[in-house]
Amino acid sequence: MSGPSRRSVLVGGLGLAAAAVVAAGYELVQDGALPGKYALARLDGACGSAPPAPTGRPPTQHVVTFESAYRHRRVQIVTLVPPEAAAGSDLGVVIGLHGAGSTAAGLASQVVIAMTAAKIASFAVVCVDGGGTYWHRRADGDDPIGMILHEVLPRAAAAGLATSQIGVVGESMGGYGALLLAERIAEGGTTLPVATSAAAGRVTSGANPTVAAVAALSPAIFATFSDAYSVDREAFDSQADFARNDVFAEISSLRHVPTWIACGTDDPFQPEAASFRARLAEVTGRPVPGGITGGCHDDAFWLRTMPTALRFIDEHLR
Repeated sequence: MSGPSRRSVLVGGLGLAAAAVVAAGYELVQDGALPGKYALARLDGACGSAPPAPTGRPPTQHVVTFESAYRHRRVQIVTLVPPEAAAGSDLGVVIGLHGAGSTAAGLASQVVIAMTAAKIASFAVVCVDGGGTYWHRRADGDDPIGMILHEVLPRAAAAGLATSQIGVVGESMGGYGALLLAERIAEGGTTLPVATSAAAGRVTSGANPTVAAVAALSPAIFATFSDAYSVDREAFDSQADFARNDVFAEISSLRHVPTWIACGTDDPFQPEAASFRARLAEVTGRPVPGGITGGCHDDAFWLRTMPTALRFIDEHLR
């Protein structure tokens, strides 16, 4: 027997007069023409719930705080090392990028669960602070990608982690950032320094890193600068800044980078995520792993999908 429809869930709890209003406007809300679709999904349970807590030993957390010359502020790195593995045991590295309003520690609290569920043993996840930068260099000089390449990865290398080839994972703003970072590295326009002393922060120039795989969960991709400005006025400095950091414009650089993208059907970013997946499939000539599945733009969706994203990276990084 089929369950109640989304319409009946709401209508059943309303008076007759209110029910008529809901019925008349429902199609517009469901189609996204009115700004109620996301709230509607939450009300009727379409967002889904978080998975049960995984069993097994969680990764060990190592927290480092330092003054970033590239971000011009004090930032934190949270490195998650698989159980029974030492930081200097030639583990691979996956850079973790958080969403807007979150932090390295906030993302790490989710990645701990995902690594445990996915039984990750071959790499460490290094979660970094990006503030609300949308992970690109800003007009005020705040440069999170520069921080990752020239400060975070050298410190990881000095700790014994393998950084010549990396994975990248991110959610929401960090999902967009993960795609942008992978594109920038794939373009070959960056040079990875190698730290000679993690404590002193001394670096020497090294070879370019490569991206073994990138996974973007609910990437916050905007169709236009106007769309971005209406949602978050701090996302981009200007129309020109938006154009310089348009992940669609640089999508061809992902031609040889294994890319996994997932988004919820009731996520406000679903249209652009689906469009990016379709465009990338045209560029690569193959389907893009991940998919558009039931869920919203929330922790429950990310906790459900993050283990699969990490397993995807694991397949390619090893």
